[in-house]
Amino acid sequence: MYDLNSAWVYMLQCRDGSYYVGSHRGPDVEVRVAQHQEGRRGEYTACRLPVKLVWCQPFQYIVDAIDTERRIKGWSRAKKEAMMRGDWDALPSLSRRRSGKPKQQEHRVRAP
Repeated sequence: MYDLNSAWVYMLQCRDGSYYVGSHRGPDVEVRVAQHQEGRRGEYTACRLPVKLVWCQPFQYIVDAIDTERRIKGWSRAKKEAMMRGDWDALPSLSRRRSGKPKQQEHRVRAP
């Protein structure tokens, strides 16, 4: 069990099918989900009710939860759905840039 200093990253599915990723400090992520359901403290989700908790992960420290939340928010829908399914093998192939072009390698110049 996690203590009072625990934290969470969670993902909600909204009425319109979109996903909302957030973080919460406290021992029970359901408290934060209930706030979303009531339309409190969540402008994005307030106009997309009802919401459903589709994924969550506990963290010991809030700073780690916030870092993970920010990272996941930048992911594609397909990558978020693979994570929810626990399909970790699919994540690298879904990590390509949205433009479809591979990231260019940095060329380092060596000193003579």
